[in-house]
Amino acid sequence: MCRFTLYLGPPLRLSSLLLEPAHSLIRQSSNSHEREEPLNGDGFGVGWYASEFSNDPAVFRSITPAWNNRNLHNLSRVIASSCVLAHVRAATQWSGVNEANCHPFRFGKYLCMHNGDVGNFQKIRRKLLETVCDEAFSNVFGSTDSEHFFAVIIDELLKKQGNGALGLAAALDTAIQRVAVIVEQFGDNAPSYLNVAVTDGENAVISRYNNDREHPPESLYYFCGDLYETGGKEQQIYDEVVVSSERLTNDPGWQPVPPNHLIILSRGQSPVLIPCGELHQKRAA
Repeated sequence: MCRFTLYLGPPLRLSSLLLEPAHSLIRQSSNSHEREEPLNGDGFGVGWYASEFSNDPAVFRSITPAWNNRNLHNLSRVIASSCVLAHVRAATQWSGVNEANCHPFRFGKYLCMHNGDVGNFQKIRRKLLETVCDEAFSNVFGSTDSEHFFAVIIDELLKKQGNGALGLAAALDTAIQRVAVIVEQFGDNAPSYLNVAVTDGENAVISRYNNDREHPPESLYYFCGDLYETGGKEQQIYDEVVVSSERLTNDPGWQPVPPNHLIILSRGQSPVLIPCGELHQKRAA
């Protein structure tokens, strides 16, 4: 399983998320606290938005471990963004360690990253791809279950059955249900673990989900407000939101995302938590 962090708020230097916190994502790459295996050294990726130049995000990915990549450290000190996705990877045995398999994945203005597994992916891969449109199919460049799952999200987004944060959330929620049905029918109903983050730079939705009755979903937390002391800066507590596989700091303000829930973020608004499946049911009605 991997680890990831998402930030939405006023522009923030990447180092404030990736390097400086006591349990930053780079520290999680070598010393994860909430995985049996503490190493996530099979590559990393960072995606960020620079809206003054383009609506489409930039992505920097590498197969080297995050903890000793000098380029990542140097870039993080001088790049600031109002929306950041960062991911450290622990590759599955059947999925190769190459740049195409590093998260986050991009499609137009969208970024996506994943922590977990699609149940019995090797067995259901062909069936899954048969369900998506040509444009979504053509966006799969690697071999990970994560990027294939993103193709299902893209397929839902292209149907344009909603805009903004709720449209993004509905696409993710429906993708989860679609893949669960495929795994049930063709993958021996193996459990899927789908902590997935998707954003368009202004809105984001993150799932904490699995359908394994014996184990809870992978860890996921959110934090509203400043990660650091700001000398009395006044602001709405939801101006800055961080969602992360593990708490980045020891601040008691970190809250767990409930199991099998989505957390929906929209710039300048308070996070919304809803059960997985709720938006899919409304869309299908």
